[in-house]
Amino acid sequence: MLVRILDRSRKVRCRNFYRKSIMASVKDTTFIPNMPSGPLDEYRKRAKFDWKQLRLIFEDENLLRIKYKTWNKMENDPLFAKPKHTPSADEQKYRAAMQMNATNLLKLAPPDVESMSHRQKTRYLMSINEALRSVCPSLSVKIALGVGLFNNALLAMGTERHNKYYEAAWKGEIITCLAITEVSHGSNTKRIRTTARYDEKTQEFIIHTPDFEAAKCWVGNLGKTATIALTFAILYTADGKNHGLHGFLIPIRDPNTLIPYPGVLVGDIGEKIGLNGIDNGFVMFNNYRIPRENLLNKTGDVTPDGQYESVFSEPTKILGAALESFSAGRIGIMQESSNTLADAIVIAVRYAAVRKQFGQDIDGPEMPIIEYQLHQWRLFPYLAAACVLKISVTTLTDVYLAVVEKSRANSNGFEQLTKEVSEIHALISSSKALLTWTARDAIQEAREACGGYGYHKAANLGELRNNHDACCTYEGDNNVLGQQTSNWLVRQWENGVENPSGTAEFIDRWSVIKTYTFEQIRDKNSLNSIEFFIDCYQWLMCYLMDSTSKHMQQSTANGSSRFDARNNAQVFRARDLTRTYSEYYALKSFQERLTLPDVTSTLRPILELVCQLYGFWCLEKHLATFYQGCFASSTAQNSFGDIVRTELLRLCGELKDSSVAVVDALAPPDFALNSIIGKSDGLLYENLQNEFMTNPGAMERASWWRDVRLPIAKSKL
Repeated sequence: MLVRILDRSRKVRCRNFYRKSIMASVKDTTFIPNMPSGPLDEYRKRAKFDWKQLRLIFEDENLLRIKYKTWNKMENDPLFAKPKHTPSADEQKYRAAMQMNATNLLKLAPPDVESMSHRQKTRYLMSINEALRSVCPSLSVKIALGVGLFNNALLAMGTERHNKYYEAAWKGEIITCLAITEVSHGSNTKRIRTTARYDEKTQEFIIHTPDFEAAKCWVGNLGKTATIALTFAILYTADGKNHGLHGFLIPIRDPNTLIPYPGVLVGDIGEKIGLNGIDNGFVMFNNYRIPRENLLNKTGDVTPDGQYESVFSEPTKILGAALESFSAGRIGIMQESSNTLADAIVIAVRYAAVRKQFGQDIDGPEMPIIEYQLHQWRLFPYLAAACVLKISVTTLTDVYLAVVEKSRANSNGFEQLTKEVSEIHALISSSKALLTWTARDAIQEAREACGGYGYHKAANLGELRNNHDACCTYEGDNNVLGQQTSNWLVRQWENGVENPSGTAEFIDRWSVIKTYTFEQIRDKNSLNSIEFFIDCYQWLMCYLMDSTSKHMQQSTANGSSRFDARNNAQVFRARDLTRTYSEYYALKSFQERLTLPDVTSTLRPILELVCQLYGFWCLEKHLATFYQGCFASSTAQNSFGDIVRTELLRLCGELKDSSVAVVDALAPPDFALNSIIGKSDGLLYENLQNEFMTNPGAMERASWWRDVRLPIAKSKL
């Protein structure tokens, strides 16, 4: 069934593209603002494609229109202006809360939003939130948690009796949060200890926190503002029977006074490295009573007289079904990270194109640093990654939303979802790690590539780094989350392939794939074809699955438990397998995107170039494994490693003349990018001068000047 869903989703996308873009000329780009003329024109003129048309390859036209509408409204609202000083943590919380209230007044959603399906609403909300993230990352996360993720979980776990909360959250009438993680348990949700005991006399659940280690913690929106929490607790019926983890809607504060209700101890956890506009909080419940109807009862319910009813026979299945609804949060993080990756590389490439240093002659003209091979090698692979991964995230989002929508339409949606989306869950788990790590590394490389100016707060790279850092941890620590992917892949390897969307179908051809060598694949495919990378990756994944499985089997044969065997197969095996799987999917997604009709003969060369560059960059990271598995030989003439690195550098040089136009196709407006060294006008030194001269107190005598006078000054010598 899932494969039919995926095929249908792809066909619908293709049909839509055929309608909108039979020829590139029918694509309307007039709503995309022109770039200002300036020093960057020298490189912009070298591009052999229209950057606006390229932008519409990376983003859906209707959703991009929404983003520009959102940016324009924010730019004209003083509440979203850049602060003159760095606000305190409390001021940032206040500012983000006020901005969240203002987003309703901005009327960002389309007029027909009420008639939209949840899938359509989710798509629009994601687009608005992408625009908000560029300007106010804390606000973006608050909305993603309090509207997007809350409502997704509510629809997945609740029923009609909870619809009023869905509508209220969507309209911004309530402030919500999701309280899952506890102080002593995060990823290991099976060890959550908050309890919900049913009292049949009053038809209420009694929510209780046994001790501080069981306090709900790190809950976004909870610290100061949330009025209701979607909370996970262990459900006990009056007979004392444990029915496993369930979701509950728990009122936290009086919405009129924001004072916590009796029985609720709630507070803010304090200042963080970044994202201090989010009021992360903790909460403890002291035999706090809530109505029976506040149980999210799609997977299981309690009758008024205390009888438990469920569509599942095992509590562990209830847990798995409930937690699966949070994959939407990881999708949101991936979208956020793909934009953060793009923002960082936009800043660094624009800076490199106008920053000049050294030259061939001491007294001759200086060269822009973008002309140096070392600089190209540092930045351009991340530029290619920004392009490829943006397409990959879009594809994965479409697939995920289609599967969930189909499952919800089924009367036994959760059971079906649990059976059919394990592959999608594995893909999301690995892709979340790949996206967030790639963005993290790109920000740091961009910061260093911009030298001292990259370290200035006004460059915005420091803010990007601090605000992005949490993405590698929340909604699943990357290393822990990735183990779910490798576990699924090893099961496919050992027990037979069950992957409806076909992301691991090549396992069945291992007997042929294991005979592959670099020389054979090179003779079969052009080095610069996507098919070349696909064949290399299929060999690499099969080799890693085979070696991981054998290592685990050998460990268990030597007396290790399956748990220990799995844990001890992570480094150099399962962890690499997880990353390889997501890279493979990204390349496959890009390959599919190139088949759509809006990829014209003008755009195809640049798209193929960034794909090739990304492919060789990824292969270079796995060279040791290719040689270890005898796919490549170090004694061969024109060895695999030499060719991969030669092609990588050649493609970096080839991308140089198009790089500024490519980043233009990825960049938000200057107001949203908020970087003094990455502005689209390219007036680097004029912009720096303005920043230096006008920052508050720049040329004023310090108010504390008397306290720091040296003794010689005091004696008037």
